[in-house]
Order: sequence, then C-alpha cells, then structure tokens
Amino acid sequence: METMSADFMNEKLAAAKIHFERALDCKHTEFDDLYPYMIEHPQFFWYKRYVAWSELLTIVQLCDELAISWKDQFTIKQSAYICNRVMSSRVLDEWYETNDSKEHVG
Repeated sequence: METMSADFMNEKLAAAKIHFERALDCKHTEFDDLYPYMIEHPQFFWYKRYVAWSELLTIVQLCDELAISWKDQFTIKQSAYICNRVMSSRVLDEWYETNDSKEHVG
C-alpha cells in the first residue's frame, strides 16, 4: 500500500508540475475551462500561475508529510524555489534553467 501511495503522489506531483509549467508558458490549462471569462482580464495570467503554484506547493507539502521523495522530479534550483514557497518574479523568470537541456512543456 505504501508503494501505491508513493506512486499515486508522484503521479499527482508530475501533473501539478506540468500544470504549473503550462501556466508559466501561458498555455491552455483546465483553469481556462473553469474560468473562461478571466482571459479578458490582464491579471488572468498572474492569477492562473498563482493557482498552479499553490497546487504544486500543496502536493509537495503532502509528499513531505507522507515522507515521499519529491525533489528528484525537479532541478536543484526549482527545488529551492519550491522550498522557499514564494512565487516571485525570479521563479517565473528562472524556472527553466538556460543551461538545462529540458524543454518547455508541450
């Protein structure tokens, strides 16, 4: 059962990471479907990113409480941002490391 819950949390964590990265890249997320009228407002993208960041932090907190490793799904810098918990302009600007071979989410 413990392995199953670790696998479950890792799947949820991966989904939350993709959701945040899609919001960061201004790509479509389920948030757009829930609040389509928000697209017309300039603060929409900031709010969309905040919602995705909050979801990611919640899943990470649950992983910590369940003693499930989560840092291996992130770069060292991304893990540090998550541990700091504050979504700053630095997080938004530097989430993707320029020397990293990782691509933006599709």
